[in-house]
Amino acid sequence: MERRSFLKISALAGGTMLIPVFGNAIAAEELLNPMAVQFKKSLADAALNAATKAGASYCDVRIGRYLNQFITTRDVNVENIVNTESSGIGVRVIANGAYGFCSTNVMTLDSVADAARQAVAIARANARLSTDPIELAPVKGVGEVAWATPFTKDWRTVPIKEKADMLIAANKAGLDAGASFMQSLLFQVNQQKYFASTDGSYIDQDIHRLWSPVTATAVDKASNRFRTRDGLSSPAGMGYEFFDAKPEHKVRAAGGVTQLYHGGYDLIEDARACGRQAREKLTAKSVEPGKYDLVLSPEHLFLTIHESVGHATELDRVLGYEANYAGTSFATLDKWESKKFKYGSELVNIVADKTTPGSLGCVAYDDEGVASKRWDLIRKGILVNYQATRDQAHILGEKESNGCSYADSWSSVQFQRMLNVSLEAGKQPLTPDEMVKDVKKGIYILGRGSYSIDQQRYNFQFGGQLYFEIKNGKIGPMLEDVAYQSNTQEFWNACSAICDQRDWRMGGSFFDGKGQPSQVSAVSHGSSTTRFNGINVINTARKIG
Repeated sequence: MERRSFLKISALAGGTMLIPVFGNAIAAEELLNPMAVQFKKSLADAALNAATKAGASYCDVRIGRYLNQFITTRDVNVENIVNTESSGIGVRVIANGAYGFCSTNVMTLDSVADAARQAVAIARANARLSTDPIELAPVKGVGEVAWATPFTKDWRTVPIKEKADMLIAANKAGLDAGASFMQSLLFQVNQQKYFASTDGSYIDQDIHRLWSPVTATAVDKASNRFRTRDGLSSPAGMGYEFFDAKPEHKVRAAGGVTQLYHGGYDLIEDARACGRQAREKLTAKSVEPGKYDLVLSPEHLFLTIHESVGHATELDRVLGYEANYAGTSFATLDKWESKKFKYGSELVNIVADKTTPGSLGCVAYDDEGVASKRWDLIRKGILVNYQATRDQAHILGEKESNGCSYADSWSSVQFQRMLNVSLEAGKQPLTPDEMVKDVKKGIYILGRGSYSIDQQRYNFQFGGQLYFEIKNGKIGPMLEDVAYQSNTQEFWNACSAICDQRDWRMGGSFFDGKGQPSQVSAVSHGSSTTRFNGINVINTARKIG
């Protein structure tokens, strides 16, 4: 199967999910056969030398081996097991002030040298139409370095039967708890990425990520109504120890409505809760529309952060260079230049950080050889910076890149992608239960649901997985048919309280799409439970007019 093809893996949350399969099917044991570092360096040198001799003023080379294993189950059956591999080399150059790119999956010295010369020819052709030469922020070469995702258990060595048995056990737990149907999946990714450039870097990175989504469906046979409850798992950049959830890592959501974990996941426990709560949704009270104080868990808020802050502060969207997947951005340069644009209340401090342990975006270097770092996007509610790459840094008057370059494959050209964008925890001691005590009329929301946002990342609507009424400081019964509407600035300025670091944890997106042709990346967003006052809530089951 070609990289641009798609495999229909599963249906999640009532809709069809298309997962890109990068490469050809292989035997599971082939996942453990690495490419020798010296061989990769020889390929890189061949490309660098050929590009330089052909007239390139700059060249970078990305050699990638992308491995995936997907397992899908439904009820007590295994539906599909897929192992894929894709390997190749992508060469990007600057010649006559313009970019050129060429890739090949023929891993020989002659082939990569030919690709480099072709990239230079493309750059020269592009230069004829270019008005502004590419201006790269300087990066000091780091020589030969290596980095790997820290983990204690390699998912590639865990028998497939053991994984499938775990998924089926989760399904059984959900069925026993009240679900009519259960589905659980396991996505496992290993990206072996080698980067070299004429700046003098040879960077070898071994990146691991995994995620196990689960969905319960409960059916009322008398009325044929059904409800679903998705799991609250947070995909992570770690090894198979992700499933070794320890009691000391357990955190209690407000009112004890569910159990969550820091840096791990109890799939069986969550699946059981999915089955029980999907059944409870069938008899839950439908929400009354109106203004509510919203208490949002990290497992829900991550997506609101992703859409209204993460994408809105990508500099290519701000500049109008990128308009795919919900448009550009309202957070234009004039707002940043004013140094007083109130993105949110003074409690709102949002950072970009590729160094957060366990996050999906945690790497040592980006796909331009820039070292990972942490910096402010919003400080005390004020927009203070954006996410930028080497060729964008000069637009902001910066002397170095933020390290935001990423490509999802060796055959894709790297471009500006979102990093881990997170809301800092509150500075004052505050638990979710204590936060709820101050709420007279509110709704507690957990988990990711449907969402919609306009072409400038401004007006939006979000739903969740679980909704609970808050009345006079106490969490009450489950609600249904809830969605909240706001605009980005109004919403973040309504932030009135943030729980402290004890409650901080990450959610994330495993398949974040951007660009044309489209590429996917994985990114995490952290927060503590957060309150927003006076937000408009609608009833999604009621007809308008």
